[in-house]
Amino acid sequence: MRRLLLRSAAAAASSVRGPATNGGGWIVPPASHPVAPTAAEADLARRLPRRGYSKFASGFTPLQRKPLESILDVERAKGLSPEHLVAAWDDYHLGRGHIGASMKAKLYHLLEQRSDTCRHFVIPLWRGSGYITMFMQVQMPYMIFTGLEDYKARGTQASPYYTITHYTEFAETKDTVLIRGDVVFTSKLTDEEAKVLLETAHSFYLNDVRYRLVERFNIETHEFEFKDVLQALDMPTM
Repeated sequence: MRRLLLRSAAAAASSVRGPATNGGGWIVPPASHPVAPTAAEADLARRLPRRGYSKFASGFTPLQRKPLESILDVERAKGLSPEHLVAAWDDYHLGRGHIGASMKAKLYHLLEQRSDTCRHFVIPLWRGSGYITMFMQVQMPYMIFTGLEDYKARGTQASPYYTITHYTEFAETKDTVLIRGDVVFTSKLTDEEAKVLLETAHSFYLNDVRYRLVERFNIETHEFEFKDVLQALDMPTM
């Protein structure tokens, strides 16, 4: 199945390039229209002092999307059932230094709808006897993560640790959205941590109870408490 459907390992590896940056800037996809800072962004500007920090959603350079055709033989994939397509996609990414996942089109559309008004969040990631906090920006079909401490120190010049791309080419025909995660800095994030981060990020946007915390962070900033995120993930408050 892998040999029939997916590009050869050598071809895929040669086509993988790190996301382009402009002077080390944190990369995000370009918006279709100018986006005004949310209440959370303005509050972060006040509460997280850093050099040169004035506008949260400005100064980003575009994310270079890795075409699905460079990973998948799309024409052959059209003849597969959704189950076989997902199985081949998952199998291809095992042990390759990338994360492969999938979701139903309905869930993707919900994620897209919710992230349109709530683009940012903070997610604690357990490591050893404590946790590190990741700062995320969502602008579908992308999710981009960097360390909160790096963002506090460097603002829009902070480098991404991890990027997630959602591929919607089979959303209508197979009710399937393919997902690929790429760890940009392996020294900052392991593959297992990247998998947990992907699942956790999706859960906060797709679970109604958890999404209330995302709304608070973006819209009702004065009501947001980070300890509520820790409690939602059954992590101890430290």
